Amino acid sequence: MSWRTETVSSAAMTLEVLPDLGASILNLRAASGRPVLRAVNPTTVQTSSQCASFVLLPYSNRIRDACFAFEGHDVQLQPNTGAGLAQHGDVRNRPWTVTRASDSHLVCTFDSRDHADINWPWAFTAQVEYRLHGPHLDTTVTLTNADTRDMPAGMGLHPYFQRLQDGIDPALAFDAPLTYDTDSRSLTVGGAREVRPQEDYRTPAHIGTRQIDRTFTAWDGIVRLDWAAGGRPPRALVQTADNPYSHLVVFTAPDGSLALEPVSHATDAFNLAAQGVAGVDMRVLSPGQSLAGTARITLEGVW
Repeated sequence: MSWRTETVSSAAMTLEVLPDLGASILNLRAASGRPVLRAVNPTTVQTSSQCASFVLLPYSNRIRDACFAFEGHDVQLQPNTGAGLAQHGDVRNRPWTVTRASDSHLVCTFDSRDHADINWPWAFTAQVEYRLHGPHLDTTVTLTNADTRDMPAGMGLHPYFQRLQDGIDPALAFDAPLTYDTDSRSLTVGGAREVRPQEDYRTPAHIGTRQIDRTFTAWDGIVRLDWAAGGRPPRALVQTADNPYSHLVVFTAPDGSLALEPVSHATDAFNLAAQGVAGVDMRVLSPGQSLAGTARITLEGVW
């Protein structure tokens, strides 16, 4: 399928975005052509899940049985997974409007009221801003309650990073002392606990054959991939995120890429909050109120 592509560039990177598919990132490459996010063939893309990164709004990750209680009312969404869950919000496969496009800066907006079949009972608007400058890509997401009622809210980004560089698997490092246990549907089953040694990346560790699908919290907002090995030129990548992104999801994807997802709340946070579980960071936006945050990807060394 052929998608309209918006391209922005800096001296360090080139970014390709698909406005009509959730304003998702198709590719992010260094100036040399080396993939930063996983390399995507545009002719094979049919959904945002096949892109290099996509936006999660008005919540991230999974909601148990597509249902939760909020302010004394049961909220039933349409399941969008085979396991009967609501997952990853409802903006990532919908068209967004380009409101600014320059050489290094792209802004896209979304209004849920333009979609009669939106899978969310509150009206909201959203904006995603991509800005390239120096060795950085800044992605700023803003979610605004456009309804007349309070609205539960969350957001996230779902970037898939290219793991292997010149055959080297990177060392992964981030400071997050807490994580959650999950069930067979990857749904959180209680409050956060301390990480066990094999889950602790405060000391850099190579992923190797590990299969990871885990949400961490008390995260300091920094995650690093480092490909230093064998006397090769140094190469590393750092992703930082603002305070609203209090959680980090780490997922080793089947295609060999690595998802490092800054998100604003725990998986199934709306249900957990209704049960009185602390620290899951469900936000509630009053009419007209916004939730916003920026995540930055920075290249270090020779790319």
